Amino acid sequence: MTGSVQDARISVRLTLILAAACGLIVANLYYAQPLVGPISRDLGLSPAASGLIVTLTQIGYGLGLLLIVPLGDLIENKRLILTMLLLDALAVLGAGLFNQAAPFLSAALLIGLCSVSVQIIVPYASAMVAPEARGRVVGNVVSGLLVGIMLARPVSSLIAGVVSWHAVFFLSAAVLLGLALLLARTLPERRPAGSLGYFALLASMKDLALHTPVLQRRAAYQAGLFSAFSLFWTVTPLELAGPEFGLSQSAIALFALAGAAGAIAAPIAGRLADRGLSRIATRVALVMATLSFALTYLVPSGSLVSLALFTLAAILLDAGVSTSLVLGQRAIYTLGEAERGRLNGLFMATFFLGGALGSAAGAYAYAHGGWLAASLLGLALPAAAFLFSLTEKR
Repeated sequence: MTGSVQDARISVRLTLILAAACGLIVANLYYAQPLVGPISRDLGLSPAASGLIVTLTQIGYGLGLLLIVPLGDLIENKRLILTMLLLDALAVLGAGLFNQAAPFLSAALLIGLCSVSVQIIVPYASAMVAPEARGRVVGNVVSGLLVGIMLARPVSSLIAGVVSWHAVFFLSAAVLLGLALLLARTLPERRPAGSLGYFALLASMKDLALHTPVLQRRAAYQAGLFSAFSLFWTVTPLELAGPEFGLSQSAIALFALAGAAGAIAAPIAGRLADRGLSRIATRVALVMATLSFALTYLVPSGSLVSLALFTLAAILLDAGVSTSLVLGQRAIYTLGEAERGRLNGLFMATFFLGGALGSAAGAYAYAHGGWLAASLLGLALPAAAFLFSLTEKR
C-alpha cells in the first residue's frame, strides 16, 4: 500500500497487522522478567544487581516515551516506525549474544528505548479513520498490544525451559526483522502536519501537560489501574510459588496465560467509546479492578477454589486495565492531530511511572505483610481512581 495515510481507509487486514506488530514489539519489554534468575547467574550479576535487567528496560522505555514518541508529530510515521523497529531488532539480538553484564544491560536499555515504536503505531492507526470509528480501531490495535504483554512472560519461560534464555532473544530478533519487512510493504505513509523543530516540540510538552484537563484526568485513571496491574503481576507469582499454593514455574506460566483473556475487553471498550459511553465504561473498569483484589479474600489461600478466584481476579483486572487504556487513548487522540504523538507520550509516560511505583511498592508490602498487605494496597489504587472519577463533570 502506498500513498498518504490521510487518503486511506484502514482495512481489517491492516488492523490485524498493526495489532500483531504492537504485541510482538511490546513483548520484548517483558521477556526477561521471569528469566532474571538464569540471566543474572550467567552474567555474574549479584542478587542485588539482578533487578537492573528489568529496571534498565523500563528506564529506556520511559525515556523513549518522552524523547522519541513525540517525533510522531514531526517525522513521517512509516519511516520512524521502521527505523525504531530495526534498531530494536539489533538490540534484542545483542541481548541474546552478550555474555557479559555491561553489554547485556546496555542492550536492555536500548530494547526499552526502541520498543516505544508501539506508541507511534497506535496513534498512527487512529489517524487512518474517521472520528466515529476511532475507538473501534484503537481498541482492536491495543488488544494486540495487551495480548503481547500478557503472553510474553509465559512464552519466554517455556522457551527458556526447553532451550535457553538466549533463544528467547534470538527468536524475537528474527520475528522483529520479519515484521519490519512486512510493515515496509503494507504501511502507507503518514506525514504529520506539525512544523515545530525537535527541541520546540519537547518544550511544548510542558504546556500540554499543564493545560490539558482531559490528558490529566485520563492519565490519573490509568496510573491508578496500571500501578495495581503491575503490583498484581509482581506479587502474585511469589504468592502462587509460596508454601500455600506451591505452584511450579510452568503452572504459574499457565496462570498468566489465563489472565490474558482480559485483553478481550479492549475492542469492546473501543466500541463503547464510539457510542459515547466512555464515562460509564471508565467507572465500570475501575470497579472491576477494585473487585479483582477483593475476590482473593473470599476463601482461605491454598485451595483449588482460591486458585480459581485468583485466576478470575487476574482476568477482571486485566479487563479493567484494557478497557481504561483504550478509552483513555481514544479520548486524547480527539484533542488534536498535530499534538497526538506528544499527548500519547505524556499519557503513557505518566501511567508507566505509576506502574513502576506500584511494582516497587507491592514488592515492599509483600515482603513485610504478605499477600494481605500487598493486595490491600492494590485494591486501594483503583478505588482512589474511582473516587476521583466521581468528580468528572459531564
